[in-house]
Amino acid sequence: MAAEKSTDGGFNIDPMYQFKIKEWIPIDLGFIDLSFTNSAFFAFLAVGLVCLFLWTAMSGSSLVPTRMQSMAEGIYEFVRNMVRDSCGEAGLKYFPYIFTLFLFILGCNLLGMVPYSFTVTSHFAITVFLALSVFVSVTVIGFMRHGVGFLGLFWPMDAPAAMRPVLAIIEVISYFVRPVSHSIRLGANMMAGHAVLKVFGGFVAALGVFGVIPIAAIVGVTALEFLVAVIQAYVFAILTCVYLHDALHMH
Repeated sequence: MAAEKSTDGGFNIDPMYQFKIKEWIPIDLGFIDLSFTNSAFFAFLAVGLVCLFLWTAMSGSSLVPTRMQSMAEGIYEFVRNMVRDSCGEAGLKYFPYIFTLFLFILGCNLLGMVPYSFTVTSHFAITVFLALSVFVSVTVIGFMRHGVGFLGLFWPMDAPAAMRPVLAIIEVISYFVRPVSHSIRLGANMMAGHAVLKVFGGFVAALGVFGVIPIAAIVGVTALEFLVAVIQAYVFAILTCVYLHDALHMH
């Protein structure tokens, strides 16, 4: 809850309580903890809802699409065009991976807007794993496509010879910082928005009849959070395309 009664009669607002991982089914194998948590449940639920949406939308597909079919086809075409525009025709080979990333993040973000749910993408354990999967995949693709020549990505040939070693160090650092910025951007945005909503929710309970003021703010912030949920899924996907472009077309 956003606000809880304190011992002195006031309210304690804890906006971070909603991000607490709760163990639902303990599974301790001794060397590893595989307990089923609220985070795991909502991650699986997001995957299930996305699959259900796509299956329902396309199971009875027709030449004249229904609303759900139009939505599914619109999302498909949007991501496909994004991949093609960012990476060229060669990038379409990896479209299923980026499409899956986009839908998973979008599903988790939107599911987190449901009251009493859990925002999976607010935890850096999830966003870091997603970012590292992109980083490793792109690096492997780069070496598979260009071999050792992929290291030329870090050596700016057009720069003056005296500056190349310094720029190479900067390029290497910026390359390995990618998963950090990639993961923090998503996790921090989702966490900040939901924390703000909880704070305003606590003010509603604390102010009593004057709570109408923070209620108005909650409506505005909620609308903004829905927008952020979609934008952050897009940003994560488009950055994946940008990194993939570097691996496919080093120039």
